[in-house]
Amino acid sequence: MDFSYLIKKITDSPIINYPFQHIQINDLFEPEDFEKILNSSDIKLAPCNSDKALFDELLKSAYRIIEFPGCTTDMNEYIQWHKTKSSVKKTTASCSTNTSCESFGTVLRLTTPATDIIKCLQNFLMSEEFVNCISKKFNIENKSCNYDAGIQKYLDGYEISPHPDIRRKALTYMVNINSAPNSENQNHHTSYLQFKDQFSYVKNFWEGNEKFNRCWVPWEWCDIKKQQTENNSIVIFSPSNETMHAVKADYDHLTHQRTQLYGNLWYKECQVESMPNWEQLLLPMNIESRDQNSKNNMADNFKSFIPFKVKSLFKKHTAVTSGTHLDRKT
Repeated sequence: MDFSYLIKKITDSPIINYPFQHIQINDLFEPEDFEKILNSSDIKLAPCNSDKALFDELLKSAYRIIEFPGCTTDMNEYIQWHKTKSSVKKTTASCSTNTSCESFGTVLRLTTPATDIIKCLQNFLMSEEFVNCISKKFNIENKSCNYDAGIQKYLDGYEISPHPDIRRKALTYMVNINSAPNSENQNHHTSYLQFKDQFSYVKNFWEGNEKFNRCWVPWEWCDIKKQQTENNSIVIFSPSNETMHAVKADYDHLTHQRTQLYGNLWYKECQVESMPNWEQLLLPMNIESRDQNSKNNMADNFKSFIPFKVKSLFKKHTAVTSGTHLDRKT
């Protein structure tokens, strides 16, 4: 099967600037090809009546649990948590959750396709022709990058709070290949966001100091501007300080699972010193605490690593939201 027509579709697709630079192509695959993909035994698994049965089916179908942000690699831990979806604040080493998240999930990647169409598709995704196409679209020198891609299933509870991706990631793409007939109406799609005005200084902070990595932030810091709900759609972008995106899956995964073609280009070299977390980036005027001492301590913590050219922005935010400034207006 020939998937080379995807090269022209991606090459000819215009860059969309809102809410940040990306391309989105709906109806990526030709209808006949997409129908075969969805109905392949690699994608459309047999319905299950329990989480344990689902894992058995996934493992039998050559899916393997992978390390992935916001996820646990411990099947039993996930099954136990999923019974009640209790607090995510765990101390287990297997769960790499973030304090900006409220839940966690498990991600599995297909290792060995059984059907001809998925074998052909995976070969195409790994081809030099395809990698050159997506790299050129975003002016990336792919010789300076490593590439990974695959078919992944994301179970209920999977969550990554708003984030722009770390600096080492040069490009990412996601294709929805969901077998559920009503998948567009299910609650498991990628959201694309922008910072609310009172948190826009975080983007400026990242812009002002490239040696600090970008982090996840709480959902309430951002507004959702669009979602990629369309089945057979692809979104591609090159991460920047503006490429905020997030997922929080809440759906029944026993009959159909959130499934994507997922790929990344990673810079082979990327020098960063540290990753301040969202708590360290929280300005004192944005916290609920009434304790002025704690607010002053937080301000000192933030200013200790804020780059010089962003300090004026910090002062501006402080002045605009301070009681003194408000008093002058009344």
